[in-house]
Amino acid sequence: MKTFFNTLAFAFLFILVTSFTIRTDNKTVRYKFKTIVIDAGHGGKDNGANRGWAIEKNITLAIALKLGKYIEENFPDVKVIFTRKTDTFVDLSERAEIANRNKADLFISIHCNSNDSGAPYGTETYAFGVDSRTSNEKMEVAKRENSVILLEDNYAKKYDGFDPNSAEAYIIFSLYQNKNLAKSLNLASKIESEFEDSDSRYSRGVKQERFLVLRYTNMPAILIETGFVSNREEGRYLATDSGQDEVAGSIYRAFKKYKSELEIAN
Repeated sequence: MKTFFNTLAFAFLFILVTSFTIRTDNKTVRYKFKTIVIDAGHGGKDNGANRGWAIEKNITLAIALKLGKYIEENFPDVKVIFTRKTDTFVDLSERAEIANRNKADLFISIHCNSNDSGAPYGTETYAFGVDSRTSNEKMEVAKRENSVILLEDNYAKKYDGFDPNSAEAYIIFSLYQNKNLAKSLNLASKIESEFEDSDSRYSRGVKQERFLVLRYTNMPAILIETGFVSNREEGRYLATDSGQDEVAGSIYRAFKKYKSELEIAN
């Protein structure tokens, strides 16, 4: 009997803590999306992927600002926070902390992909995690995006000795569980669908990988690879104002659907 009441008490506590719908004075307070943090990847001394026709840090900043403007204009009640609004360098840990300090409902990190051959093209959207489809190619993407910490001061201490170029270091990541994974994957899927259906882009799919910038966030979080700057045609597209606007528009439409679903469901 004691075990039964302990179980019942735990179940009640779980429901109380995790529910988005709260009753106060006979009134139902429903979940309301309040804050989004938009992260323009790289910046400052970190160019990211760099080709003669396109530089990643410039592309990600332009897309981030356009996305933020769409949200601010259409959802004035949503607070939009940028990890950077200019060509500045921001530590990966600080990008995540900006979202955590502001108790953001969502974190979106915007990036561009790259490949030595120059042939691959298309979009990918990642959530933090490990799945059965982990491949050497995906590992290389994670290593490239995480290697930015080498430009940070005292990175070994800050990231508990993590080596972004060590395959063994990534094994440890498989022990972590992302409580927000389902929501992150839901938004990621919507974004890839928008890229494919609205913009006629080639979608390489929704994936899971161990990106540091996603690991340290306390809310649903995704990292978008908006295309390959190493591919001359796609890189030039991403470097244009119209291309950046199209990408930002697709992400915005996916966000709008995600926000609506979340608020209706709760």
